[in-house]
Amino acid sequence: MNELTLVQLTDTHIRAAGEKLSDVVDTHQALIDALDKLRTGGRHLDALILSGDLTDNGSREAYLRLRDAVEPVAAELGAQVLYVMGNHDERAAFGEVLLGRTAGTVDVDTPHDRVMQVSGLRIIGMDTTTPSRHDGRLEPEQLAWLSDHLRRPADRGTLLVLHHPPLPSAIPVAEFLKLQNAEELAAVVEGSDVRMILSGHNHMTAAAALAGIPVWVGPALAYRIDAMAPVGHQRGMVGSGFTRLDVLDETVVATAVETTPSARIYDKSDTEVRDRLSAVATEAR
Repeated sequence: MNELTLVQLTDTHIRAAGEKLSDVVDTHQALIDALDKLRTGGRHLDALILSGDLTDNGSREAYLRLRDAVEPVAAELGAQVLYVMGNHDERAAFGEVLLGRTAGTVDVDTPHDRVMQVSGLRIIGMDTTTPSRHDGRLEPEQLAWLSDHLRRPADRGTLLVLHHPPLPSAIPVAEFLKLQNAEELAAVVEGSDVRMILSGHNHMTAAAALAGIPVWVGPALAYRIDAMAPVGHQRGMVGSGFTRLDVLDETVVATAVETTPSARIYDKSDTEVRDRLSAVATEAR
């Protein structure tokens, strides 16, 4: 089978025009910069996965700014787009702007759970939010819905996308804000065709496992949290990134991509680098 390349953008925290996050970060520009990196890379992308906290305060204007930035680039790259809710999102505006629902018809008590097929790969996005709360939970009806879908394996397996990581954390705030019923999710996905669980929310890149399935917590695009801040402190830092996902026959590889502006050390062709490394290896022998 052909390899698939996907990109996960998480925690974009887009605000209305002219507004900066914490009066510091232009999150819309951070999104534009990341999309420009994708657009100019000469690489086909199969899907863009936006895994929650897409806006900072759920405003309709912010969703329109996000959509108008993302969808033309996705179309140019040939990528499908999956939008997933986060705790900073608002179900009505999210549904109307990003999912095309008719204004006034979105039931805010019903989670936005979706399934997308990408060349035999099934991507399931689940809404782990509860209105007015920042921690996460999957309701019994959602777990039953997921279980029903997973009874039928997909040709290339499944990626499960949640905003809230289904993981414990030694960092107190991350522990407080996690998916609260991860053990119930584990019972559903264990032994299924889920190849990886993607999440965001923590603004800290991390990896672990649930029921033997790799869990990836992607880097946030808006800002990062210092995982080694002094004990008892939470420290937000300027820093942006996204995740490249390569779906290979035997595995799925997640790679964090830094987008914070920085100086280049070198910029050479693959061929030049390989030739140099081969020459070094030959000299060593």
